[in-house]
Amino acid sequence: MFRSALIALAALAAFAPVGALAAEEAHHPEPYAFSFDGPFGRYDRASLQRGYAVYAQVCSACHGLGHLSYRNLGEGPDGPLVAYRERNAETGAYDITLTPHDAHHATVVDVNDNPFVRAVAAGVMIADIDRETGMETERPGRPSDRFREPFANEAAARAANGGAMPPDLSVIVHARHGGAEYVRSLLLGYVDPPEGVEIVEGKYYNKYFPGGWIAMAPPIVAEGQVLYSDDTVASVDQMATDVAHFLQWAGDPKMQHRKSMGLGVIAFLLLLTVLTYLSYKQVWRDQKH
Repeated sequence: MFRSALIALAALAAFAPVGALAAEEAHHPEPYAFSFDGPFGRYDRASLQRGYAVYAQVCSACHGLGHLSYRNLGEGPDGPLVAYRERNAETGAYDITLTPHDAHHATVVDVNDNPFVRAVAAGVMIADIDRETGMETERPGRPSDRFREPFANEAAARAANGGAMPPDLSVIVHARHGGAEYVRSLLLGYVDPPEGVEIVEGKYYNKYFPGGWIAMAPPIVAEGQVLYSDDTVASVDQMATDVAHFLQWAGDPKMQHRKSMGLGVIAFLLLLTVLTYLSYKQVWRDQKH
């Protein structure tokens, strides 16, 4: 038994330096000031919309968002596709838009009636069972459906990616040290391997990935690769920043509400502290201590 314990400790000692070395090879994520940083930070809706475009046009081919439904895109107040109904000053008619002139006086459209969310969901085919025949079939997506997985199962995903399993991106920002900065840096970190580093066939060198070699090919490679609906230039840096911003929202869609509630609670507790102290002084004002 003692001998077995020694063998186990020796094995751990043999593998520990390798893991430590792999971790040391990765560069720390490049610092970046996102709008959602800090206790008063908020999501940039324009960046969220662009980031969703990057995910939909690039990342969704391999990576799912299994913890999200299409309806989450249009749930207020933080969703990237929250729609507003506001009155057109020229025609008097009510328009539905993603960018209202005055969000405070516009009405948020119910997510089930949100034409943008419905269009996104209807653009994918969801596996279902025909109620009459009991046979497998497909139907257009609904806002209530989960994001469709890019592959039928893990075996299919690995077969299409050289044996590697593309991770789900729903909570990737919270599952990686460095968060959104890490995701942004990783997308921008594809470089030629340092001199003397042995080439690994079928993999790509990324200076921010532990160990250096990653199975994912560079996903963002050229300016204009993604079509933006606004006037923002879709540079490689901008696309990496926007999709990191979107994935932060995907992992924490209620962040703004949580921060607002937290600030309100702190203000209440501060007021309660002051009132408690004043009450204490009033109750014990005639008592000597």
